Amino acid sequence: MQRNPEQRFMGGAWVFPGGAVHTDDYDEAAAAVRELEEEAGIALGRDAELVPFSRWITPTGVKIRFDTYFFAAGAPAGAEARVDGSECVAARWLRPADALAARERDELFLVFPTIKHLEELARTTTVAETLAAARARPVEPILPKVVPREGMPSVLLPGEPGYDDV
Repeated sequence: MQRNPEQRFMGGAWVFPGGAVHTDDYDEAAAAVRELEEEAGIALGRDAELVPFSRWITPTGVKIRFDTYFFAAGAPAGAEARVDGSECVAARWLRPADALAARERDELFLVFPTIKHLEELARTTTVAETLAAARARPVEPILPKVVPREGMPSVLLPGEPGYDDV
């Protein structure tokens, strides 16, 4: 989904549908299902499997912070994404590798967490493989750290060299 360029947070970025947990939501998964329908017009059936995929926390020092869970699920047969026209203004179905290639050609503006998710998703070729991989991995919070490198901000992830030194 492409976020509305007028949005103050990630305006114009291509992202996965999602948003805040509301008081009506009983957990993060319920929020994900609700946001998918609100932003993309895709309703998951009651029997749809929603598998926790990752949890990302915005680096400290960033103005707008979030602690968000990402989930993987198979789309219902024949699902067509429909944008809400306010938060999201465009939608595309793309294979992860194709989305990354479009970014390299400057055709898609992708933010760091989306890039990292697409890189992970590109390791599998089917929905079944993706769901199996998600089931097999632990979901640990990922808190990137932003550090200066040669005068430019650079992002370090847990486990990368220098992460614990910052």
